[in-house]
Amino acid sequence: MTLLGPAEVRQLAERLGIRPTKQLGQNFVHDPNTVRRIVRAAELAPDDVVLEVGPGLGSLTLALLENGNRVCAVEIDSPLAEALPETVGKYAPEHADRLTVIAGDALRVELSGVAPTALVANLPYNVAVPVVLHLLATVPSLRRGLVMVQKEVADRLTAGPGSRVYGVPSVKLAWYATARQAGKVPASVFWPVPNVESGLVGFEVNKADRSDTSTRPETFAVIDAAFAQRRKTLRAALAGWAGGPVEAERILRAAGVDPKLRGEQLTVEDFTRIASQRRRAAASG
Repeated sequence: MTLLGPAEVRQLAERLGIRPTKQLGQNFVHDPNTVRRIVRAAELAPDDVVLEVGPGLGSLTLALLENGNRVCAVEIDSPLAEALPETVGKYAPEHADRLTVIAGDALRVELSGVAPTALVANLPYNVAVPVVLHLLATVPSLRRGLVMVQKEVADRLTAGPGSRVYGVPSVKLAWYATARQAGKVPASVFWPVPNVESGLVGFEVNKADRSDTSTRPETFAVIDAAFAQRRKTLRAALAGWAGGPVEAERILRAAGVDPKLRGEQLTVEDFTRIASQRRRAAASG
């Protein structure tokens, strides 16, 4: 099976009249070894149905099909979405029946009929975090994933409490899944060459821990409030959310959290306990 190299990527782009745009965050991978490494790092099971967001010209798509998985590719750029089946038909005709292409925005498309179990994608830097969190919230069939994002975003998504870059993306991803750094990707394997480094983030969804989704909105509200004023103590930062600093302190102490701490020092379990304590207080009051 042939994967796309630099010459094939440029020929495809020229034939389709595609000029990569910063608006859509388009940087196409043109190195076969890189896309094969991404697929290996994803640790896919043979029966995984892969959701690929932003397949572009099809470099990673072909590697996923080569691995033996079914692929549902969501592409917002209509010319690219229309061309992808033809590209797969040319370079991997024996795998063409395992590809489904959906033209649309990953933040809006309906995927209930597809039931993907793994997310593997080279995500545009400007929408990486919203896309990952949205899909984890709306696609309950997802079990695992591996995404290529800007290295700074990878650092934020996998940061732990106390880290300088630990914040809202870190905690919200931790609510859904256990995340890990899975390597770096050099800028030289992209066309056009981006001016940032890329990193791989792998994750395994915590199905057992997150089966009760009713706790998510309140937990996320606490997280947002705590990091909106991250240099303030939790007593002050959560005052608006709780109905005043005194009530914030009462809820925090009841949840076993020191009101003098800051949000960056708390685990996702701490935030969940704080949200649960407020719900119990509201129910009894």
